[in-house]
Amino acid sequence: MIKKFTKYIKNSISELKKVVWPTKKEIVKKTGQVIFVSFLVAFFLGVVDFILTKILELVVS
Repeated sequence: MIKKFTKYIKNSISELKKVVWPTKKEIVKKTGQVIFVSFLVAFFLGVVDFILTKILELVVS
């Protein structure tokens, strides 16, 4: 069991060395894009919620 664990750790380290990590500029750009899309989705859902609430108020009253 110890040998399997040691082999797993060695393989994990080997794989991590192959990873191409993004630059700080890329990270900042992608983070900005995620925040922007999140706000768009939140705005869209807010508008849909508002419209459906008004429709439901008309139907109920």
